[in-house]
Amino acid sequence: MSLGEMIAVFSAGLGAGAINAVVGSGTLLTFPVLLAVGLPPVTATVSNAMGLIPGAISGAIGYRRELRGQRPRLLKFGAGALVGGLTGAALLLALPASAFERIVPVLVGLALILVVFQPRISRKLRERRERDGSTARPDGGPALSVGLTLASVYGGYFAAGQGIIYMSLMGMTLDESMQRLNAVKNVLAALVNSVAALFFLFLADFHWTTVALLAVSSAIGGQLGAKVGRRLSQTVLRTLIVLVGSVAIVQLVLR
Repeated sequence: MSLGEMIAVFSAGLGAGAINAVVGSGTLLTFPVLLAVGLPPVTATVSNAMGLIPGAISGAIGYRRELRGQRPRLLKFGAGALVGGLTGAALLLALPASAFERIVPVLVGLALILVVFQPRISRKLRERRERDGSTARPDGGPALSVGLTLASVYGGYFAAGQGIIYMSLMGMTLDESMQRLNAVKNVLAALVNSVAALFFLFLADFHWTTVALLAVSSAIGGQLGAKVGRRLSQTVLRTLIVLVGSVAIVQLVLR
């Protein structure tokens, strides 16, 4: 890898770490760069997953204040994330590289629709609970757990748009601010990346230089993204998610 290619990978990792902390979908920045420097698709995916772990952890630490009081929720969702991430990693090595290409843009598109209409959906659900005399479940119920686990399977396989899917699912079912949901999203992404990378470490080919460059740069980016992201209003954060997700769909369709 030449010096110019190393700088390109480092820069992509810096941007991906920041984007992942705020929105998710940082893989859409790093993956094309890894392909451009000559890595095969599966090797690029594996190296990307391993290299972005420090960035995911860094983003989660940056949002630690918003995680207060969410331990029971994190334990439950985290267990599903570990199982889903491991399953997705196994599918990456077992299935053809193109297996998810057609469905990924559809998943991200549906997630964006849910993000856009999340305030209205949440209001309708809240009104229904008030009529029924019930209260919102702090864990969102079985449907949310299953949905997050399936999103984690996808995250272990490819990860582009994973954070957007997490945010859309939690936003509909949990009575929390976008910032607190974003904090949970960062933890789940860190768990998925970590368990997938541990699986890849023993069973897949990866590029050590790429992993090292992404690890350092994404960790820095994660801190920067957390500082910026927690200052954004609910509306701005939702708008940013939609913008990044829209770019993701276009890139996935054209890839």
